Amino acid sequence: MASRKPRAANGSGEPFVALETRLGYRFRNAHLLRLALTHRSYSYESRGIDPRTAERSTKSLALPGDDNEQLEFLGDAVLGLLVAEAIFKLFPQCGEGELTRLRAALVSRKRMAEVGFDWKLGEHLLLGASAEQAGGRAKPALHANAAEAVIAAIYLDGGLDPVRTLVETAVVAPEMAAMRAALEGSTGGALRDHKTLLQERAQATGAGRLRYIDVAETGPAHQRRFTIEAQLESSTGTLVLAQAEATTKKEAQQLAAEMALRRWPELVPAPPAAAMEQTA
Repeated sequence: MASRKPRAANGSGEPFVALETRLGYRFRNAHLLRLALTHRSYSYESRGIDPRTAERSTKSLALPGDDNEQLEFLGDAVLGLLVAEAIFKLFPQCGEGELTRLRAALVSRKRMAEVGFDWKLGEHLLLGASAEQAGGRAKPALHANAAEAVIAAIYLDGGLDPVRTLVETAVVAPEMAAMRAALEGSTGGALRDHKTLLQERAQATGAGRLRYIDVAETGPAHQRRFTIEAQLESSTGTLVLAQAEATTKKEAQQLAAEMALRRWPELVPAPPAAAMEQTA
């Protein structure tokens, strides 16, 4: 039986040509790009089918390497390195703390989701029926994951140079104005994530020890949801500041911290002036 030519998710006979044009990179090994766009739901529901030929194979289960999760892992590391290199060169006046916060903002799930939407990855994602019905093509988390996987695929296909160009132009350059504005601010608060701000608030007020507790994990293997509680431990007991749910634990922690910051004045009374003077 002759092998069938893989088709793009949008049905085009020329798989991923439009995406390669947006990326400014032509793959030598097209399978790497296809793998970077393969969600685990597609791999799971297509188990027993070889993604390179679309023919049934002897495999009965989806295995690691059949979807984009391993590439996402590698892409996260490559992205972190190249973003760090870029801001190190662009902001030589910044100290380690400011550079760390700049890097965190540029490699955040929110930023990578924006990049994924800019690249229109949703048009090309290979999704299983369950993820498709759940609106997976519009989900920021899937765009962020795929964007990191695409970065890894380019790295494996062409080395660091083309990825460096892509990261500098697509990830770093669009945020230059925002980064400069944040650095010029007197407090630098715009560069701090919600977890950092909440930690600083807890330490500054001496309110207690901040913890993030895993409360629940729900959903099928390819659509997990994590529920996290932000808690404050003190001599008087444990206070639940906020609870949030997201597709990753890190995202849920950030959401819980954001909610806790908004609720802080009503949940944690300001210490008496005398106590503040003693701790000053």
